[in-house]
Amino acid sequence: MIPAATLPHPPLVFGPLSPELVLVGAGLLVMLIDALRPGNTGRFLASLTFAGIVAAGIAAALLWNWHGPTLVLGGMIAADRYSVFFRLVILVVAAIAVVLSQHYLERSGEYRGEYYALLLFATAGMTLITASADLIMVFLALEILSLSLYLMTGFSFRRLASAEAAMKYFLLGAFSSAFFLFGLALAYGATGTTNLAGIATRLLFTLAPTQPRGVLLPSPALALVAAAFLGIGFAFKVSVVPFHMWTPDAYQGAPTPVTAFMSAGTKVAAFAAFLRVYTVAFGPLTNDWRPILVVLAALTMVVGSVLAIAQRDVKRMLAYSSVAHAGFILTAVAAGTAEGVRDAMFYLAVYAVTIVAAFGIVMLVSVRGERNLSLDDYRGLARRSPFLGGGLAVLLLSMAGIPPTSGFVAKVAVFSAAVRAGFWPLVLVAVLASVVAAFFYLRLIVVMYMREPEVAAAPAGETVLTRLAVGLPVAATVLLGVLPGVLFDVLAHPSVLPLGGFGFGL
Repeated sequence: MIPAATLPHPPLVFGPLSPELVLVGAGLLVMLIDALRPGNTGRFLASLTFAGIVAAGIAAALLWNWHGPTLVLGGMIAADRYSVFFRLVILVVAAIAVVLSQHYLERSGEYRGEYYALLLFATAGMTLITASADLIMVFLALEILSLSLYLMTGFSFRRLASAEAAMKYFLLGAFSSAFFLFGLALAYGATGTTNLAGIATRLLFTLAPTQPRGVLLPSPALALVAAAFLGIGFAFKVSVVPFHMWTPDAYQGAPTPVTAFMSAGTKVAAFAAFLRVYTVAFGPLTNDWRPILVVLAALTMVVGSVLAIAQRDVKRMLAYSSVAHAGFILTAVAAGTAEGVRDAMFYLAVYAVTIVAAFGIVMLVSVRGERNLSLDDYRGLARRSPFLGGGLAVLLLSMAGIPPTSGFVAKVAVFSAAVRAGFWPLVLVAVLASVVAAFFYLRLIVVMYMREPEVAAAPAGETVLTRLAVGLPVAATVLLGVLPGVLFDVLAHPSVLPLGGFGFGL
């Protein structure tokens, strides 16, 4: 019998995994306290959850100057600035979601302690997927965040729509996970490894002018099929047409703070993994998968923008808006360049703070539960509550891509990357889709500012914390629109790209 100490094993370096360890530890502590002292108020557990997220943010920020190995835990986890950037974005979204959730649960009377534990576990899955350097770890992180979000979507016992949305999300999510898992198996069959850099290295053998002797060459055709199946799994998570059908139902049926958290966090996390997998693992096959992304980007922008016009429910309108934004981000990804990756990262950061604040204002306007969600309920909002009306107007202008907001800078950046890569027809479609999208954004602004309010009273329930939760993202939206270099300077360093490079992760 071989002693366990003599068995080969990778060095156990847990430093790059510290944000996730903090989040999971905080989640377990929340569950333990709620079980042992069920009489705790939601404010105490919300404060504990917020503290855990802040601690995870500090742990992530300390990894910015990590001097250890780039890959740890057997090549499963990447310790690079790319993952640190996305972790910080997700943690900011989670912190805002905690404030909004505490306000919502307290007013709706649906507080249960497990909510905050689920939020922490979902955040841990989101941050873990941004640092995953192996397809197996990507799949595990994807399931961690998905399972938590399924439960959070159906968290409201009083609303049938919440349970229905959770069931739809779960069934379609399980279907997409099967596609991803099948793609993972095909990638291993094609290359003999699930490590992202390893897949790229072996695919390079088939493209080399002189192929090495005695090396079993991978199958590029099978690798392309694997990329297609993996792409279906990612496309579901980021709401790319035609895999977007769950989005409006889940966004409308879920409690509004869950919608805010899910709409921002899931898209950022899934796109972070999508960028790493395709630009690193399948970088040698860029010319093969890029035309498919161009078509999907065009369809997503057009379908999302057109269907949003027909919506009278604000949450469904923002849901279809998020579909269109996925297409805009794909425009930069389809460029297949380092510049496109950086511009997509800028867009994701801008989109995350914008959409989470927009749903936060929707939650405050609804006052209690899920009321006041139609366009007519926003009549005269700027008069009833100048703070909420003005904040939502700024966020809508940013999503429409109107200067001087950060959304304008983000759209110009992704369009420029696509034009420089030679995809000007795609940019033309994107510009037309932006014009269409501007209609339903401006329509809501007109309703808020130019229609007489049906109710004289101002929306109740605004607190100092909720004002900060939506006010700071509004300020950031304007700041990044006026001074975009603040963020672009951070993204300009080559070490911020996936695994410190572009294309093959080598």
